[in-house]
Amino acid sequence: MEENGRERRVVVGVSGTLGSLAALHRAAREARRSQAELWAMLAWAPPGGELGHRSRPEPSLLGECTRLAGERLLQALDAAFGADGPSVPLKAVIVRGTPGGTLVQAADGPDDLLVVGAGSHNRLRRALRPSVARYCLAHASCPVLAVPHPPLQTELDAVQRRFTLRLPVDVRELAD
Repeated sequence: MEENGRERRVVVGVSGTLGSLAALHRAAREARRSQAELWAMLAWAPPGGELGHRSRPEPSLLGECTRLAGERLLQALDAAFGADGPSVPLKAVIVRGTPGGTLVQAADGPDDLLVVGAGSHNRLRRALRPSVARYCLAHASCPVLAVPHPPLQTELDAVQRRFTLRLPVDVRELAD
């Protein structure tokens, strides 16, 4: 427990990707090691972004988005830990907002740890979608741990590029 009475936290961004699941596993390990509470957070925005929602607010759509975000987070937690859970105190949090900003706001204590997936190495993808990890590293007031992509993700990305470019894929390479 921290001096100010608040529990120590390990906050992790979850999206359901292999990279975020790797970050979730690492965050659980760090929470066990430091006897901290694990906060698994999924941030979401309305379709069309906040600006699009302001021009045509639809309360029932926001309710459905919130429900779907909750389902997505629970599916990611189940995929990562199964029915047994992470074996540390867990708080599942869905937040309406940008991933980087909400994670930095949640991990605001000096003894907190923020865990994020390292993001894509693809320049085009980085240009189209800003890196949450880079945002967190630049703005967080606590330590940030950026977890690299698992090797499987790198292999899947290479196969996807081959499919996109209509290049042949040898399935025997995938079995290695």
